[in-house]
Amino acid sequence: MLILKVAIAGFVGAFWRIPWLLIIYLIGMLILIILLACLTIFIYMVTVRGSGHLAPSRAYLEYRLDDFSVWLRRRVHSSYKWDRIRSCLRSSNTCAELNQSYHMAQDFFNARISPLQSGCCKPPTECGYTFVNPTNWIGPINIAADMDCLKWNNDPNQLCYSCDSCKAGLLANLKREWRRADIILLVTLVALICVYSIGCCAFRNAKTEDLFRSFGSHRAAVHVLHNLARVKLSVYYYRGVSGFTLTVN
Repeated sequence: MLILKVAIAGFVGAFWRIPWLLIIYLIGMLILIILLACLTIFIYMVTVRGSGHLAPSRAYLEYRLDDFSVWLRRRVHSSYKWDRIRSCLRSSNTCAELNQSYHMAQDFFNARISPLQSGCCKPPTECGYTFVNPTNWIGPINIAADMDCLKWNNDPNQLCYSCDSCKAGLLANLKREWRRADIILLVTLVALICVYSIGCCAFRNAKTEDLFRSFGSHRAAVHVLHNLARVKLSVYYYRGVSGFTLTVN
């Protein structure tokens, strides 16, 4: 609503050449541009880290929680928040659909699964589990390789939902969406800067027009005074009748 009011003020000020409305518009636009620029920079800074890692003989990437920014990690650090997220993951088909799509180990290893599926629906590759199906793994070889190796459970309601890799997968999905949003914000910011520049030009033109109008009024007043200065008033009295005459020099 505030943006709409600022836009209306700018339109009215530019159309009818009202400088004070243009000033309100330019101040509002400047504040909006600064806030949008801060948001764009903030999103970039918190999502600049957190790339996936290649696993041996796997097409998909795996993610580690420590790779992400501190600010993002804090969003999933709270057990209360994560319990709610875990409940949502359990009720979704995020992991169940993998069992329907991949029946052979090699097909699954060559699949391009999402970061959330990579982190939550299977154990970390370095644990050395043997594939039965995408959500059922047996015989870990190296459970000391990662703390998540001990957290894995074949129970469909548990899987790796308590793993740090699951939190990392969620943040990777979030990062991808935020990066897309950041691009849109950046394009919007450039567009607003262009509109702001046009508003500055309109304000300058309005001020110039007022200056010329004021200058024209001043010249007209000077011209009137100059003409009055040339007028000579003569008063006469002749045969009982008084009067006056005006002469212009």
